[in-house]
Amino acid sequence: MVQISQRLMLQQKQSPQQVLLSTLLQLPVLRLEQRIKQELEINPLLELDTDLEEDLTQAELEELKQKEEEEEEEEEEEVDKDSAEDLEVDWDSIINDEDNYEVRTPKEHVEDEIDRPEPAPVTLMDHIIEQLYLAPLNDEQKLIGEYILWCIDDMGYLACPLEIISENISAEVEEIEIVLKVIQTFDPPGIAARDLQNCLLIQLRESDDPDDNAIQMLEECFVDFSNKRFEKISKKMDVELYEVKRMMEVVSKLNPKPGERYVFEAENYIIPDVLIEKVDGHFTISLNDWNIPRLRINESYKRLLKDKKAVGKETRDYIRQRLESARWLINSIYQRRSTIQRVMESILNHQRAFFEKGKEHLRPMILKDIAEDVSLDISTVSRVTNGKYVQTDFGVYELKFFFSERMETLSGEDVSNKLIKDKIKKMIENENHQKPLNDQTLSESLAEDGFKVARRTVAKYREQMMIPVARLRRQIE
Repeated sequence: MVQISQRLMLQQKQSPQQVLLSTLLQLPVLRLEQRIKQELEINPLLELDTDLEEDLTQAELEELKQKEEEEEEEEEEEVDKDSAEDLEVDWDSIINDEDNYEVRTPKEHVEDEIDRPEPAPVTLMDHIIEQLYLAPLNDEQKLIGEYILWCIDDMGYLACPLEIISENISAEVEEIEIVLKVIQTFDPPGIAARDLQNCLLIQLRESDDPDDNAIQMLEECFVDFSNKRFEKISKKMDVELYEVKRMMEVVSKLNPKPGERYVFEAENYIIPDVLIEKVDGHFTISLNDWNIPRLRINESYKRLLKDKKAVGKETRDYIRQRLESARWLINSIYQRRSTIQRVMESILNHQRAFFEKGKEHLRPMILKDIAEDVSLDISTVSRVTNGKYVQTDFGVYELKFFFSERMETLSGEDVSNKLIKDKIKKMIENENHQKPLNDQTLSESLAEDGFKVARRTVAKYREQMMIPVARLRRQIE
């Protein structure tokens, strides 16, 4: 028997505008620029606002705006206002509200210089495939070689087992190994290695003067080598400790990531989203979004939307949908800019000592502190600060850097855990490399400085800073 029942539920749903704003808030400035260019391609109602000159005064802008409003009023008088279809839509709010977005270019930026074309970089694939074509291989082997090359990752390692390659190209593993050995003689040394041990061995064997002892150490004592068990290596190979040190120095000069130098330099650049400068004793905050394209809504489509005789209902519905999408994007860019500005002002107020004196004066602060200050949700503050950078007088920092846990000193003072991490890092940098400090010793040294930090906490902070344990930091005298 079918039963009908009612149930009340509370659900939180985001409007399309809120979803768009949340998406844009997460994007750093370079990805925002790419997103806007993508929207320009798919939405015909959006266009670049290239009519306004950069040096227009505010009075001239107001005059232009007034003229546009007068022209729109004249057009609206010609529209049939008695249409029942149009009475259902507030055309004034849709067509005339916030229909452009402009970011003024700072005077010191010259677009002709910044937009200059860059030479096409040589990729790792370009470099090694050229060598493949010149190698003494037959056509079938070159086809195998091409497939192998496409299995090499950005760091230069072979990322696919030979058995999988064999299945995919219907070739014997032995044939693939023959081609692989040829590829492993290519530049950069160590290319197409299967793992770190293989990578280091390839480089040693392909060097002009191969070091037999170092090769033997990597072949027979790689685990001891990785864990810096010098005495065990000395005993297994029947050599003195000074010879182990010499072999270690030889291996340390090898490149564990042979493909890394072909990663484009542009990918390693950090473009700050926010700039903070101290001018005449006062801090100024500016968003580094001067290169974001200026947007406006295409006037021709706006006129088509008003002229019911020129276009049919289906076309008008499409234009209206694209118009709303364009307005959402323009308004979201405005809101994104405003939100980032507000969050950055709050961070500056909370961390003023940092911006004046340096990172030694960083205060403990959590997302909730900023969220309450600017009346935003914690998730919104997280989106604003994640993956975005600020340029300060002391360097470029990710906005997440300014948030840290609160720790209490023995004197009762609250400090940031980043201060503790810096102290641990400095202790390790200044330690005796023959007798490195273990986590317990670091904890005791911090306590002597007034910071009560447990050994497990020291270990956690050390791992977060990617510093190995004391045994792996040890060096031979």
